[in-house]
Amino acid sequence: MSEPRLSTTCCIAGGGPAGVMLGLLLARAGVAVVVLERHSDFFRDFRGDTIHPSTIDLIDQLGLRERFDAIAHSAIRTLDVVVNGNRLTPVDFAHLRGRNRSIALMPQWDFLSLLAEEGSRYPEFHLLMGAEATGILRDGDAVRGLTATTQDGPMEIDALLTVAADGRDSTVRRAAGLHPRDYGVAIDVLWFHLPRTPVNPPDTLAYLDSESMLITIPREGYYQAGMLIPKGGYPAMQRAGIEDLRARVVRVAPFLADVVGSVEDWQQVRLLTVQVNRLDRWWRPGLLCIGDAAHAMSPAFGVGVNYAIQDAVATANLLVDRLRRGAVDTADLERVQRRRLPPVRRMQPLQLRLHSVIAKPGGGGFLANPMPWWQRAAVTAALPILRRVTARIVGRGFRPEVLGPQLHPH
Repeated sequence: MSEPRLSTTCCIAGGGPAGVMLGLLLARAGVAVVVLERHSDFFRDFRGDTIHPSTIDLIDQLGLRERFDAIAHSAIRTLDVVVNGNRLTPVDFAHLRGRNRSIALMPQWDFLSLLAEEGSRYPEFHLLMGAEATGILRDGDAVRGLTATTQDGPMEIDALLTVAADGRDSTVRRAAGLHPRDYGVAIDVLWFHLPRTPVNPPDTLAYLDSESMLITIPREGYYQAGMLIPKGGYPAMQRAGIEDLRARVVRVAPFLADVVGSVEDWQQVRLLTVQVNRLDRWWRPGLLCIGDAAHAMSPAFGVGVNYAIQDAVATANLLVDRLRRGAVDTADLERVQRRRLPPVRRMQPLQLRLHSVIAKPGGGGFLANPMPWWQRAAVTAALPILRRVTARIVGRGFRPEVLGPQLHPH
């Protein structure tokens, strides 16, 4: 018995920010699209939850701002870091132009649900939950769709264009014989939750000293916390015991002493293996990789989600007319890479440099506590300049995308 078969114009593997956004944009413009999400829902913790001004601009352009604002989230205009006990404010989004001058800390499942619900308004949008891409269909050298497992069994999906948006461990990318170049980063991250304390300090991105670095993302009622560790150091951390992890947290962020006991065992801790890599070529005939499948970003600056969404917008802008006409060639796919590669190629070295100098275990040792006069003078002079630079790099990125006129509802 042959496997069920679907036919569509564009098939997208991966129901993350890049995949769902691209599916929504194409469907709005009248292009038939199928998005595959291997889980049965979007509810997964320890995913990128920072929605930056460049993405909120797109929410405005989509007419979704009222529904976006109705979702519980935190809006943050400044970000502090505490370096060896010295509180600094290196990021201030007030320096940005335009309406949106803050980042939103919103659970990614809520953000994806908003996009998926909007997509469901269009008959050309088809989101298959519990459907995982397992391979590709070929017509000679060209990719012509996907094979998948679904809740109802195996399926084949024919498509004019196949998009790999299935993350840094992309099955579709691997099936197409595309392999990323790894740029190496010497850290991993242990993610866990900590309750809010009775008296909370100002919103603080990270605490770092000469031993550790702790990320503290404020959420409704708790912190999403991440301890940076040397790459491959998780087994040694486990052998040292959960008490050692708790002690490290308290040494770098003493205000958490009353709540760190909530982390009782390693089942509450999630390991994120940090990668920084990218493909030399993002495409094959009939196939395009975007988001983490094309370029894995580190957690530095929290820009991964936003770069993935910018990829989706650029892809839709550049390909929608060709998809409507049923003719997408390799020159079209190459244009997407030419558009999105420069901002990625500028951001990744900044992330690597940050990890080599500051964003690493022990990266906070460069400031004394208390700071001598010359360090205080240097920090006082540097921070106003740094705030303007970081607001632009973090808030907008190097090439923020806007919806083109061809993406209006068809």
